[in-house]
Amino acid sequence: MQIILIPGFWLDGASWNDVAKPLADAGHDVRALTLPGLESVDADRTDIGLSDHVAAVVSAVDASPDPVVLVGHSGGGAIAHAVADARPDSVARVVYVDSGPLGAGDSINDELPVVDGEIPLPDWSVFDDGDLVDLDEALRERFRSIAIPEPARVASDKQVLGDPRRYDVPATVICCEFTTDALREWMAAGSPYFAELARLTDYELVDLPTGHWPQLTRPRELAAAILAAVDRT
Repeated sequence: MQIILIPGFWLDGASWNDVAKPLADAGHDVRALTLPGLESVDADRTDIGLSDHVAAVVSAVDASPDPVVLVGHSGGGAIAHAVADARPDSVARVVYVDSGPLGAGDSINDELPVVDGEIPLPDWSVFDDGDLVDLDEALRERFRSIAIPEPARVASDKQVLGDPRRYDVPATVICCEFTTDALREWMAAGSPYFAELARLTDYELVDLPTGHWPQLTRPRELAAAILAAVDRT
């Protein structure tokens, strides 16, 4: 099966390398995407918005002769959900890595600090302690060395959705900085942040305790969780 890996903010396709190899070794066709504006530090990101990232993934889905599994990390989860909306018959499953489906009219994160029209990787103090679990000094240095500024509009543009068939696309949510029990409690309490997830007709929740970047902190365990989700597809 083709597995399309969608990176979160500040990361390109190569950030998936330690996860992609076990997936490929298991016999899957793995494509890790570098989204528009994330090609290099010097790339022009001025006019790139959320719809451009969605369109890039839709193009990758359209290039596959068979339904694909989308894996979206962090902000990449919002993109994966929009692609499931655009191509519900071509997406066999969405795997949300420490993320979830973003509802129509919501933005990924419009509070991140913008500098000259783009969002550089902020100081670590901007993140919650839960984000940084297992991200030791060496990994922080590695992350910062590969980080690419995110196009500002990708973070602030509103999600556009239109096909209710997206709710029938099977989903797996891999919970890292919060537990599946906590997520169930928030959903039961009617948290608006998880309202779109609650509307899915077929989803599972999986625990992978670590911080917000498991592809850096626990890549083998993340690959195993993705493979298990694919096997259930």
